Amino acid sequence: MIAGAGIGWHLMCNLYRTLPSAAELTALVRTMDRTGNHPWEVDVYPDRLAPIIRNGADGLEVAQARWGMPTPPQHLRTQRDPGVTKVRNTSSPHWRRWLGPDSRCLVPLVAFAEPGPDRQPVWFEAIDGQPMFFAGIETRGWTSVRKVKDGPTTDDLYAFLTCPPNAEVAAIHPKAMPVILRTPAEWQAWLTAPWDQARQMQRPLPDGALRIVELADG
Repeated sequence: MIAGAGIGWHLMCNLYRTLPSAAELTALVRTMDRTGNHPWEVDVYPDRLAPIIRNGADGLEVAQARWGMPTPPQHLRTQRDPGVTKVRNTSSPHWRRWLGPDSRCLVPLVAFAEPGPDRQPVWFEAIDGQPMFFAGIETRGWTSVRKVKDGPTTDDLYAFLTCPPNAEVAAIHPKAMPVILRTPAEWQAWLTAPWDQARQMQRPLPDGALRIVELADG
């Protein structure tokens, strides 16, 4: 699978595991639930709906959005836009429009995967078991052709930022890792701070913060 990073492209494993319900999210972050607390798939793949926490008209809200932001036009070969799941080059004009607080979101995860030597997913989780969120960006009401058979659809979309890997991820995937936020102060700053401050958060977790784990099928 192909994930975009600004004007470059990386072969990365597009798979992570999220929390199982909105109730668990609202217990972590004071937020309103816009999903009805209905069950969702915990294993998240590109172009699937998954939960995010975003800034709403009445404060923070849990909503579902489709994984994959609009692709830079120069990378589209047909009318179909499969979406960009991971973003590295935040200096690109294509991404700058979505870097303000109104377009930032938190993407909850329990674990994420990168491709191992045999191309099978290698799963990573926090070594301390504490909550994790990807540093995400989102857009709402975007019309595009995601699947030819569906024709144009209008969707809420999201992706998350990447950065150089820490030691644990680099041993498996030396190109990049997701930007992961661990503390309430980081979550608040990502959702509210000006970009010249928030951009400092596009950095790897400290070495030793993650461990490889085997996960049962969700």
